[in-house]
Amino acid sequence: MHPKHLRYTKDHEWLHVEEGRATVGITDFAQHELGDIVYVELPSAGRRFAAGEVIGTIESVKAVSEIYAPVAGEVLEVNQALGEEPQKVNQDPHGEGWICRVRLEDPGEVGGLMDASAYESLLGK
Repeated sequence: MHPKHLRYTKDHEWLHVEEGRATVGITDFAQHELGDIVYVELPSAGRRFAAGEVIGTIESVKAVSEIYAPVAGEVLEVNQALGEEPQKVNQDPHGEGWICRVRLEDPGEVGGLMDASAYESLLGK
């Protein structure tokens, strides 16, 4: 259910690392809990942040939820398509529904995130 190539946080964000850069999004579990997503507040390109810092919000018909940075870094790119089509997060949370791409400050931080098996255990599966 949860892609094995991703790393996960207890706050239900995922991270996919490639060559010192990483893509960040929310998990399928998170989007399901939120329900129909109607707005995504994206971080600004160039913004630097610490691990665990709020980098944006997601608004659904049920609630507003914060998006937390899985690791420290700098925003390189945001998913502009979510401005027009926030429902992409519901439709493809681990693909086209990504939130931002970042340059990792400390690639070693990735090791502190959960793999798919540990994340599924967290969810009680």
